[in-house]
Amino acid sequence: MISVGVDVSKDHSTVCIMRPGGEILIEPYDMPHTNDYVSVLASCLLSYQEDVRVVLEVTGHYHLPVVNVLIEQGIFVSCINPLQMKKYSAQSIRKGKTDKIDSIKIAQYGITYWNDLVPYEPNAETYAELHSFSRQYYIYMGMLIKAKINLDILLDQVMPGINKILADQEGRHNLTDFVKKHWHYDRISCKSEHEFILGYNKWAKAKRCHHSESKAKRIYEQAQNNIPVLPCNGSTKILIHEAIRMVRELEKSRDKILEHMQNLACVLPEYDIMIAMCGVGPVLATRMIAEIGDVRRFHSRNALIAFAGIDAPPYQSGAFTSQNRRISKRGNKYLRKTGYEIMLSIMRKKPSKDNAVYQYILKKESEGKSKKTAKIAGLNKFLRIYYARVIEAYN
Repeated sequence: MISVGVDVSKDHSTVCIMRPGGEILIEPYDMPHTNDYVSVLASCLLSYQEDVRVVLEVTGHYHLPVVNVLIEQGIFVSCINPLQMKKYSAQSIRKGKTDKIDSIKIAQYGITYWNDLVPYEPNAETYAELHSFSRQYYIYMGMLIKAKINLDILLDQVMPGINKILADQEGRHNLTDFVKKHWHYDRISCKSEHEFILGYNKWAKAKRCHHSESKAKRIYEQAQNNIPVLPCNGSTKILIHEAIRMVRELEKSRDKILEHMQNLACVLPEYDIMIAMCGVGPVLATRMIAEIGDVRRFHSRNALIAFAGIDAPPYQSGAFTSQNRRISKRGNKYLRKTGYEIMLSIMRKKPSKDNAVYQYILKKESEGKSKKTAKIAGLNKFLRIYYARVIEAYN
């Protein structure tokens, strides 16, 4: 048997080919991620008249070019969790780390755990696209949150208190529209109260949002009494308008990504199953499916629970058995986040007594568990039900 260790980097990989006993057939070398170089490696491996297995770590999407070409050539490829490889490498007393050393250790891992290696099964195209869009969604969401925080900081310097008056009732978009028009309290305070109220009511009517004379008076009073930090000049106007533009552009990008994700997800059989479950709308269903992927790749419900990182591994030593265990959090954090949002949605809806997840959460709360712990337990049950329904539908 021959083990091939591949240490993957962004645009190249370091490859080491090894036999049992530490016999190195080909010393570690760098291989660019191009079709020509990877095809040469595939031809080399196919020339061996032995069982060959390629082992590499999962590294986001950087490993996919190598994996795809090798699988097309019919070569056994196994993708290892980086944490497993880290723990395996930690057994060495000497703490050296280079790409060449890592490729040797990965090849040694393949020999040590030869019978435990699982062949890589690429996701279907739809699942792969959903996963890629999901990662972009969270990137844009992170940028959007920062942009909104930046806008709030600027508003505190030019229109302190305006968020409390408008944001909750008017909606975020109407708040930014109002601020874009009145970007400094001095632009309000320079008008008479009657003039501002008339202008505000006209604006609110055009935007079809709730308006009242009392709210307009509150804004005018804030403008008269608060002290802006930034001056009312062209520079401040540019800062506010650009911050608003950034928020709106990121919201457009986020919505466009979500729309495309929904178009991809709605053709999958599990989409209708997810939508039918309590507390799940189109957005949450799409995000959930994007993170789980093809549920058939999990050999059991427990495997899906472990993938989400909400399993509680046992801890026992001698006569001691721990009864107070925590979830591992060794899994997909985005899946946990989306699942927790679904649990919050279920608790807000308060469905009928025949909803198993809702009743299970209430049961855990009645046992003295914290509300957060009870919701995680509910997510565990939710994923088990989802797994069973999807497997049944496919069978």
